[in-house]
Amino acid sequence: MSKKPWGYQPTNNRPEPDWDLNPQTESVRAGLARSGFGETSEALYLTSGFTYSSAEEAETAFKDELDHYLYGRFANPTISMFENRLATLEGAERCIATGSGMSAMFASIACLVEQGDRVVASASMFSSCHVVLTEFLPKWGVTTELVKGNDKAAWEAALSKPTKAVFIETPSNPLMDIVDIKMVSELAHKVGAIVIVDNVMASPVYQKPIELGADVVMYSTTKHIDGQGRVLGGAVLGTEKYILEQFQPFIRHTGPALSPFNAWVMVKSLETMFMRVERMNANAQAVAEALEKNPKIKTVRYPGLKSHPDHALAMKQMNGAGGTTIGIEFNGDKSAAFKFMNALRVIDISNNLGDSKSLITHPASTTHRRLAPEVQAEMGITESTLRLSVGLEHSDDLIKDLTQALNK
Repeated sequence: MSKKPWGYQPTNNRPEPDWDLNPQTESVRAGLARSGFGETSEALYLTSGFTYSSAEEAETAFKDELDHYLYGRFANPTISMFENRLATLEGAERCIATGSGMSAMFASIACLVEQGDRVVASASMFSSCHVVLTEFLPKWGVTTELVKGNDKAAWEAALSKPTKAVFIETPSNPLMDIVDIKMVSELAHKVGAIVIVDNVMASPVYQKPIELGADVVMYSTTKHIDGQGRVLGGAVLGTEKYILEQFQPFIRHTGPALSPFNAWVMVKSLETMFMRVERMNANAQAVAEALEKNPKIKTVRYPGLKSHPDHALAMKQMNGAGGTTIGIEFNGDKSAAFKFMNALRVIDISNNLGDSKSLITHPASTTHRRLAPEVQAEMGITESTLRLSVGLEHSDDLIKDLTQALNK
């Protein structure tokens, strides 16, 4: 056999499957774009820019008359693989990845609104989202109305006036409040609003907001998708019209780009996402049931428990799963809650979530510290509220750890 020259490019002419692939299969194979070398693992393209064969080709590319990568801030082959794979899993027409979840959240709304516009949002949410909606947008002349709970009449009243965008976080962080995506989407579309759903807590495994009527889905891909505490990232998914006409022009000029390395880590992480999240969900269900029986715990907020006020809706909306995160109301004051956290031996104290390691935090002093006490109280967050993100450890060990800490 003659020696092949450097750069030999094998071809692969196998036909594509002529059946619909299971999402778990697509989490491994969707969006795969091998180079001419036929590599097994997705390629990592670490480059800030791209070259052209002529000045004329560059001009044509920048006119969007030629499919050609332009600049790392706009797009990159590794990032494209991640975006295409996630879009396939989500059932969205297009996806654009960003440098973090908050850059995704901010840009998904900022690309739509201008002075005089109005936004309606669910009242319970992550603190940084609350700051964007109630502090930053008003500086631009954009008003935000928050709707507490899942009452249809309250949403009807809020959406009886012209509204540009609706932002829903469901389940909410940290107390796992549920919003009826289908109901809110139907009401919002009557006034021409675009519905954006923060799907971080449910993950792409358990909730499909677009199928329920939402227009746009956003993620902190740090959680669940990477889910192993390694890299930051975000993603926004929606129709081709929204992504190309609204979102893409905004982020191209403001620059919240995802790094190719982070995209490569997450495209590989998607291969194991279903296995990880399903195990974490099973663990969370077991832990929540154990905590609910413990007299030293005041309340447990977990959608998988029948005691959750919107359990039935959550089971319908989240494909019968409760998720990986548990809200806990500790039976005691802040000092008792801290003593309990400090006594844990397996579970780490950390403000992250959706991770392979179980993590616990005290929202009032960490993740939601930025919010005024009255806003925290409105969300149901008290000095004895804890948020437990359940990981991949054996559930028996997690329950033993929580029990021995409670006993102290």
